Amino acid sequence: MTTTRPSVPSPPPAVRRDRGQVAIEYLGFLPLLLLVGMLAVQLGLAAYAAGQAGTAARVAARSASQDYPRGDAAQDGRDAISDWLTGGDEFDIAMSEGADEVTATVRIKVPSVVPGVDWSWAERSATFPKG
Repeated sequence: MTTTRPSVPSPPPAVRRDRGQVAIEYLGFLPLLLLVGMLAVQLGLAAYAAGQAGTAARVAARSASQDYPRGDAAQDGRDAISDWLTGGDEFDIAMSEGADEVTATVRIKVPSVVPGVDWSWAERSATFPKG
């Protein structure tokens, strides 16, 4: 007695034409994924610059509020943060003294992930009492 194998039906022609469709859709979606990733990195850089501006403002104000300062308070604020944020005209520190307090205001240019696109400045202030 001979056994016959059941025949496997071949897929319909429409299924064969759909091969690679997922890859094409992924390639179309890839620029959007890259854009979202770049925006996330840009937000991280903005938050980092704001944190560094706050650190520089606190250090400069604390240094200037001492009874006997040991140097330039603005330079102390500049030295307290990452070097790559203080280059050129991307960093500005302003000191103001009142009768019994010192205020330091620091502005740092937010670095850009996309060349040619300028972002705003991160600005933070700190006030310390004299003495």
